[in-house]
Parts: sequence; C-alpha cells; structure tokens
Amino acid sequence: MRDVAIIGTGLIKWGELWEKSLRDLAVEASLNCFKDAGINKVDTISIGCMLGGIFNGQEHLASLIPDYLGQKHVPAMRLESACASGGLAVRTAFLEVASGMADYALAVGVEKMTDVSGGEATYGLAAAADQDYEAFHGITFPGLYALMAKSHINRYGTTREQLADVAVKNHHNGALNSMAQFPFAITREQVLSSVMIADPLRLMDCSPITDGAAAVMLTTVENARKLKKHPVVVISGIGLASDTIAISQRRDICKLDAVEIAAQRALKMAGKTIKDINFAEVHDCFTISEIMVMEALGIVKPGQGGPATSAGLTALDGKFPINTSGGLKSKGHPVGATGVAQICEVVTQLRGTAGKRQLPNAKVGLTQNMGGSGGSCIIHIMEVKS
Repeated sequence: MRDVAIIGTGLIKWGELWEKSLRDLAVEASLNCFKDAGINKVDTISIGCMLGGIFNGQEHLASLIPDYLGQKHVPAMRLESACASGGLAVRTAFLEVASGMADYALAVGVEKMTDVSGGEATYGLAAAADQDYEAFHGITFPGLYALMAKSHINRYGTTREQLADVAVKNHHNGALNSMAQFPFAITREQVLSSVMIADPLRLMDCSPITDGAAAVMLTTVENARKLKKHPVVVISGIGLASDTIAISQRRDICKLDAVEIAAQRALKMAGKTIKDINFAEVHDCFTISEIMVMEALGIVKPGQGGPATSAGLTALDGKFPINTSGGLKSKGHPVGATGVAQICEVVTQLRGTAGKRQLPNAKVGLTQNMGGSGGSCIIHIMEVKS
C-alpha cells in the first residue's frame, strides 16, 4: 500500500445553524478543506452521515454532495456506522489512496440535527441501538450510558465528581476553540447541579444536539511533499472493530471491547504502543464514555479513568492530554461529522497551529470514534513524517 498523508482540513462553526441546510454544511466544510490543501481537484469523495434520511428526508448523499460541491461525475459514496460514520469515511478515503484507486480523496462528515423536535431527535439517535431489545422497551442512549456508569461506579468506586471533572476539563479546552458549539468554561458545581437526565448522568454530562460538518483531504506522501504547504502528517495506523449492539450481550458492561480491539489493530499497524502516543481525541458522548475509553485504550488501568482525570492527567498540561478541541461535550456532536473533526484537531495539533490550546510536544496523535454504545469503533493514528 502507498503511504497516505492528510493535506487539508476544513471546519465550520458548529451549533444550531438554522439558516443552513445539510448540503450547505457539507459544501462549506469541503470548500474550506480545498482551500487549506491548496488544490481544487478530487478523485473520490467519502461521506459520513448517519441521519440524513431520518432528520432531513435526504438520502442519496453520494449524488447530492458532489453535485453541490461542483464535483459532478466524481465517484462518491455515503458511509454509515452510527456516530462512527465520519471516522469510517476517513478510513475509506485512506484505502482509496493507499490502494492506488485515487490520488486525491476527500472525506466529509455532516449532520443537520436541530431541525427536528427533541422527541424526533431521540427517536433518530435510538436507531443506533438495538431496536428490538433496547429502543422498543424505551431505553435511550443516556439510559444505556447511565447503566454503564452505574456499573463502573459500583465496581471501581468512580465518583460523581470525577464524571463532572471530565466535562469541566473539556469545556476548558473548548473555550479556546472558536469552532466549538459551547466555547465556555464550566465548574464542577454547575455540572453537579444540572438537571438529571438518567441517573447518575446529568445534563452537563451529555454531549449536545449539533449541526455541523468537517472535511479532510488525503493524498500520497509523495504528493504532499510536492505541495510544500504544510508539515506532512501521515496516517500510520487504523483500527476498526465491532461489538454486540445491545449492551446486555456484552462480555463486560464496564469495558468497551471494540475500542480495545480497534486500538490494538491501529497500534500494530503503526508499529507503536500506547506509550508512543502523545495525545488523543476520544468519543466523550457522555462523561463516563471518556473514562471508559481511557481504560480501553490502555492509557490507564481499569477503574483508574476517573481518578486520573481529576488528577489532571488528561488536561492540556497533563501527561496525556485528551480532547484538546473540547471534545463532543463542548465542541458539539453532529454525529456524522464527529470522527472527521477529530482528525482535523489532531492534524492542527501536529502542524503546531492550534493557538492557545496548542500542545508543546505534539508528535503522535490518536482519534477514537465510536458508534452507539460502543457497538463499533474506529481509531486513527497520525504523526508528522520528516
């Protein structure tokens, strides 16, 4: 396979974007990506989107996006793996370039989520759970993650304060990110006094409903070097794995096996261990998620995710920063776009252009993008190539 580099990233301000349509979001992010890459051509387009049909009545994004992007006749495909749809689009673009099927591949993730009611949003997102054995019986994703949180608390002694500290840390980072939906700091007390959603998870333990898009451009390392526009950031490892869709069928409700297996595969491909990774963007759809992901990745031992967070391990100035962008909690979570935006953040850090949230020694970064309650997971490892 050919070595693959990321030469362009494209983001837009996320939030409740009433004046913009699904296609507007995707096109704007993609055009920003073209500008950053310094090219205006593409050989293939991979589109991550989970809910276009349910929320917007719009399927066939493989025709819609190239059409309105001015890339008619370009091969395109839409990928779906719940909240991991964006990460899957990046993996597909990588394979196009690595295999020689394309020289320039665009991956774009998009979701328009705020044009429906809260009930409709809950219904649509529940499509990522087991319809027969979870959603039919009324449990929502906050409920599923609440069960995981309760189990983690009972087994390891994880505290409510430790959960809150995940949100506080991520909002601190998000306050430094102009593209974030909620770019402001919060306190532990605000998290603990927010409305209960599903015990023990409160409103400020939960990622928001978001409109947004993100895009990345991939090509060969050889082409990237010829452009001479940015440091050459390569994707050195990718891991993809799945697990049971229903948490009742899991080996252990306190563990995320798909994350652990995907990480092992990505690290093996990159020829690295978790100790070689400097920082990560992870899927903090709920505060308990970040804690469990830390443990599944091997950053800390099982049960140590909460104490490590409160001790500052994952802060911007910690030994292993997590979610420098603000994560899903502060940056927002337009589900089809999240995995692509994670890639954008890691590339920004590796280029050294993250501004006030820039890490001093960003050499190797990891993204962890997860579908549903952990039924699917994709991990990318990126580093600067000299």
